[in-house]
Amino acid sequence: MSHRTTFQVGMALALLTAGAVCAQLAIAEPAAAVVAKYDKDNDKTLDWNEVQAAASAHFDALNKDADGTLDRNEVKGVISKTMFKAADNDQDGTLSKAEYLDLVNKLFKQADTDNDGTLSAKELRSNTGRTLKRLID
Repeated sequence: MSHRTTFQVGMALALLTAGAVCAQLAIAEPAAAVVAKYDKDNDKTLDWNEVQAAASAHFDALNKDADGTLDRNEVKGVISKTMFKAADNDQDGTLSKAEYLDLVNKLFKQADTDNDGTLSAKELRSNTGRTLKRLID
């Protein structure tokens, strides 16, 4: 392989890597930014009312067909198949807003590791917090 070919392959790999990193940064908003975005009382945490309002708005945004429910296609990449099935209490293959908010509430309580009724950026960085973040943002 010539030096020029090696250089071109190296540049292509560098561009692909940079593109992947930029895509991850665009998709995965830092926890502190999510807190700041929805923290209406400016206490640097999210309480249940703030999370519920954000989740409700996110549900509406995901509900592309405006039928009041979310099907698996509408939540692809947001809710895993297993989590979707567990949250679908009436087992109709869709999530109503009430079922969606029940799931958000369960995750909120699990992520609230200090049991103070609020979520800090640190709590949103936990595994459960990251899952919750996808449901509100």
